[in-house]
Amino acid sequence: MSAPERRTTRSLRAADADEPQPNPGLASARVRERMVERVHELGVRDARVLQAMAGVPRHLFVDPALASRAYEDTALPIGSGQTISQPYIVARVAELALTGMADPAQASVLEIGTGCGYAAAVLARIVGRVYSIERLRVLHELARTNLRPLRIANLRLALGDGALGLAAAAPFDAIIAAAAADEVPPAWLQQLAPRGRIVAPVGGGTQRLVVIERDADGGYRRRDGEEVRFVPLKQGTE
Repeated sequence: MSAPERRTTRSLRAADADEPQPNPGLASARVRERMVERVHELGVRDARVLQAMAGVPRHLFVDPALASRAYEDTALPIGSGQTISQPYIVARVAELALTGMADPAQASVLEIGTGCGYAAAVLARIVGRVYSIERLRVLHELARTNLRPLRIANLRLALGDGALGLAAAAPFDAIIAAAAADEVPPAWLQQLAPRGRIVAPVGGGTQRLVVIERDADGGYRRRDGEEVRFVPLKQGTE
């Protein structure tokens, strides 16, 4: 039986730690540009996404021992059996979420599975408000630590059961997930705004990146995309 859900939401506006001094080579814009070029070559075309990827220092979100690999197009471990997604996947999910969005600057997006905070930082450079929920307290705190030096005012982190969404901040113009469920949880459908879309990996064995759109009348349309591999979506908090 899982422990009772505990949910906290904090602003990242008030940064109370000194910004770390990064390796000069990893901090260079050119290193990030090369990563973005690879993502573009793999098929991501949205200029807003590519620009955001170029602006977020990925090496700040990985263990220092893995920092030299931060700009490879690969997933890397972040502890607790979780990973930071490969740059292409972060970009592709963001691109799908933005498709058809009327005004990203006014949009509200929910991320399920904060992890180390990298994808949330990328999204926050594109859309007006980002909420990101994480079920593991250790990762919730890790993300807060990683994000604090960046002083992102339009990003809120929550500790809670991502399968339940974040009803207090709903509705959302997009909901994206970094963990795979057998089926999209009903709470996500209920918290999606009209003309919004869910982008999430779905499946037990073989996973597909699924896009679900809600039309103006409250109906839903589903499209299954490319094969992906994500950690499974779990309920409760730890």
